[in-house]
Amino acid sequence: MREESMAKADTFPARFMDKLLMGMPLSDYVRTLITPFNVVAMGILCVGIPLIVLRFVDGLATITHASNEYPWSILLGWGLFSGVPLSATGYIMATAVYVFGFKKYHPLVRLGVLTGFLGYLFAVIYLLIDIGRPWRIYYPMAVSYGPTSVLFLVAWHVALYLTVQLLEFSPAILEWLHSRRVRKWAVMITIAMTVAGVILSTLHQSALGALFLLAPGKVHPLWYSGFLPVFFFVSSIYAGLVMVIAVSTILSRFMRNSADREFLGSLDTLTVGLGKGACIVMFVYFALKLIGVAHDDNWDLLATPYGYWFLVEIFLFVLVPGFVLTRGVKRDSARMVRIGAFYALAGVILNRLNVSLITFNWAIPGHLHDLIPPVKEVFVVLAIATLHIIIFRWIVNRMPVLREHPDYREHG
Repeated sequence: MREESMAKADTFPARFMDKLLMGMPLSDYVRTLITPFNVVAMGILCVGIPLIVLRFVDGLATITHASNEYPWSILLGWGLFSGVPLSATGYIMATAVYVFGFKKYHPLVRLGVLTGFLGYLFAVIYLLIDIGRPWRIYYPMAVSYGPTSVLFLVAWHVALYLTVQLLEFSPAILEWLHSRRVRKWAVMITIAMTVAGVILSTLHQSALGALFLLAPGKVHPLWYSGFLPVFFFVSSIYAGLVMVIAVSTILSRFMRNSADREFLGSLDTLTVGLGKGACIVMFVYFALKLIGVAHDDNWDLLATPYGYWFLVEIFLFVLVPGFVLTRGVKRDSARMVRIGAFYALAGVILNRLNVSLITFNWAIPGHLHDLIPPVKEVFVVLAIATLHIIIFRWIVNRMPVLREHPDYREHG
């Protein structure tokens, strides 16, 4: 009888449930879910999810005030245009480790890939909620398409890059499932997937900027430039670096039990190293922004209200955090680098909101007042962001992201 019960416990469904419940009985696992964060998250989801359902039942106008004049609501201004550069963590870390050979950053590579994969996945979810006919999202790719269309480029690249990042992260999933044979093949294609990810990311990060080249009379001249694709791509590089710093900082504080000694012990050193790369790229980006103003001869516009706002963006949210990061690197202070990283993240988000919302159709009377999102749309965004955090935390708790699986240490 005992042998029969042991055999039953060793079946795949039993092992899988044991993994889902993290080795705890169901009653104990349910008790661990009652935390302040989960209570707040449940409250947000109880409001936000019905609003998402309402959007699909009664139409987009029930939750947003987006219009022909303001097509990029906060759903896309935050979820897509801000979310995609912050999801550059995947190609940045994978390239650094697998292509350029910076092996010391290996403890952060899976975190970078997971952050990037979920970031892109939820950017698509924001897009599905925002577009008028989400069931036709494949049309720009396969039905009503043009090879010279920027949307054709973005649609295909995001779809392919999501697949690439899932394959890059698959070794962690397969280690969790103890699928040694399939994991071996997944590891073998890592380099190829990394190279594919670099190519796809370079193109679609810049293509998001190219979308706004179609609106020369709508985006304010200080933010509109023929260099927009370059600006978007370069800023995504340092965005990816500082995002890894920010996420690893939060996880080392709140999810230490999911990390191993190698991750926690090397984190300060790796943080300073990432900060060094980020501040260099930020200074390059700052110089490029000034070159853009000079190229279009927009110096006189700097003495206008929007010009002052432009100076706030590039000086207070690019140059200053760049100096904070530099100071942290010179002092070898991981704490100061982390402060600079969070500051720099705010600058990236501000830039994307400026281009897609704040300076879009800037000449329309009452423009800034019309940008205030309705409460329903805010709760929809909060609900999606909450789901993002819950899924991210669920994966990190279970899979070897911040730690190496003991059975695979020798296999890389």
